[in-house]
Amino acid sequence: MKLKDDIAFKPATELARHIRQKDFSCRDLLELYISRIEKFNPILNCVVTTNFDDARAQADRADVEVGVGKTLGPLHGLPITVKDALETAGIRSTGGARELLGNIPDRDAPVVRAVKDAGAIIMAKTNLPRWSGDLQTFNDIFGTTNNPWDPDRVPGGSSGGAAAAVAAGLTAFEIGTDIGGSIRYPSSFCGVFGHKPSFGIVPSRGYLDHEFGGLNEADVNVVGPIARSAEDLEMLLNVMRRRDAGMQASLEPAPPALEQMRVAVWLKDDFCPVERKALEVMEAAVARLENSGIRIIHDAKPDLDPDESFGIGSALVYAAVSQSQPVSSIGEGLSHRAWLDLDAKRERIRSEWTAFFEEYDAVLMPISPVSPFRHNQDGNWQTRTLISEGDRRPYGDLLKWTILTGMAYLPSTTPPIGLDEEGLPVSLQIVGRFGGDLTTIRLAQRLAGLGAGYQRPPLQ
Repeated sequence: MKLKDDIAFKPATELARHIRQKDFSCRDLLELYISRIEKFNPILNCVVTTNFDDARAQADRADVEVGVGKTLGPLHGLPITVKDALETAGIRSTGGARELLGNIPDRDAPVVRAVKDAGAIIMAKTNLPRWSGDLQTFNDIFGTTNNPWDPDRVPGGSSGGAAAAVAAGLTAFEIGTDIGGSIRYPSSFCGVFGHKPSFGIVPSRGYLDHEFGGLNEADVNVVGPIARSAEDLEMLLNVMRRRDAGMQASLEPAPPALEQMRVAVWLKDDFCPVERKALEVMEAAVARLENSGIRIIHDAKPDLDPDESFGIGSALVYAAVSQSQPVSSIGEGLSHRAWLDLDAKRERIRSEWTAFFEEYDAVLMPISPVSPFRHNQDGNWQTRTLISEGDRRPYGDLLKWTILTGMAYLPSTTPPIGLDEEGLPVSLQIVGRFGGDLTTIRLAQRLAGLGAGYQRPPLQ
């Protein structure tokens, strides 16, 4: 049965329900996504390696299991793409780097194994910057990925191919990674939902950020879902969450009721001003949330110096990615003693966040100081600039709001909240206490139900 294109844009939770109800087959859904990849990937360049023949065989087996009444996993028969930074058994996995161009792992990253065990079918891999090292998406193997809302604009990075595929209806959902904003930026710029989990909630082994990567778990880095609904995020987080005895991170047992929440708002700060056209969309979303009955406390923030926190967080992130970055681009590197000193300072900052979340359940903060910008590949992090309201500002400003929360290991949910005056997606990050992932996801669900949420991009 040939499925209508509208099916491709449904949330993963709905797609899984349709398969269980036998409304359509796993093979039919796979063929729909393959046909859309073949049609739209030449425009977007978000899919870089395909696994279609094996996926077809898996879909046929999945249909047999549906037919005989086998107990099905929550993702049974869902065709998905996976960011090329994650190891996938038997499928080329490059990290966007020529050093791994011929790399075909014999194992899955734990999070990939988890979604496969739940029934998902890996049909392709998606593009990223080299070693996931940018907030736009291009590399010298696969080229540049474009934003489905405007191909002249970046989709964000480093999970830009992942978010573009979700936004364009080329996959049921995606798995991204985030050390400096790499789930949050693409989700925001492509108008989809993303969740950066609390550090340690989801295992991050199998992440290819240098030539010998995959065996350990980098500081700050997390793996999380990108999808078309907040309900998807919660389901996928439950599938992906750590079940080994490695790190003892755990989710809160139950989030507070929405009507009982106290939600802080921290959108304006000289630390990193947000341009007007994006800020207006954020403020309108806050107003909708307040009018819905959520208690909003404006201009509330933790008792910390954001510039100091960003400086410490940047040094910790640079240390975590130092195996894949030229020394000249990140300084001379850190001694172990220097890293320990920074880690001690981070713990002081984390204690300030803990105290803040004793009073508030979540805080709404910017992700990006600018809306999706035009492709900007000249130079490097130190030499590039952004044009914002007619002025130039450092490219590194892109990291300020995201590192501020990531370095403290906090969960952050990114819901689509509307379009700016140029018709480009805008979002914010809903940040919660460590382990408070369900609080931020359910608050994102409320916000999405107030007239925002996922919209199909104008891709023809």
